[in-house]
Amino acid sequence: MDIISQLQEQVNTIAAIAFNTFGTLQRDAPPVRLSPNYPEPPSAPAAPTAAAGGAPANGAAANPRTEESPSNNISETPKLLSAELVKAAKQFDALVAALPFSEGGEEAQLKKIEELQAENDLVGQELQKQLEAADKELKQVQELFNEAADNCLNLKKPD
Repeated sequence: MDIISQLQEQVNTIAAIAFNTFGTLQRDAPPVRLSPNYPEPPSAPAAPTAAAGGAPANGAAANPRTEESPSNNISETPKLLSAELVKAAKQFDALVAALPFSEGGEEAQLKKIEELQAENDLVGQELQKQLEAADKELKQVQELFNEAADNCLNLKKPD
């Protein structure tokens, strides 16, 4: 994989980590009172239970929270996620540092671009000639095929 593709992949990784970090922080953030004058929200009604067994209808009992473990510890999660984000950013920096240095500045780059564009134009013209020759050959083959098919049909004896 070339360096540019690796950079693109690393940017996607950083974006995914950031997205997951923000989502996790938003999901796990404890409620905070905005103002002491702001009224308390009404308490949520109890969840309806299923007729059989008394289990909640929304399936909350299917995924009970386990006791606090290191992976479930809300205070450790931001540290782990930020460490992962910093690691990905350092990998990105290492990839940027591995990019080849451009010798000669902007003028040399523009000259190289012009050379490559001229080479690209020549190759494009050659490909166009080959395409036209292939189209001509295709038409000849189609004509010969049609002629052969007509000859075969004319040679058939009626039953």
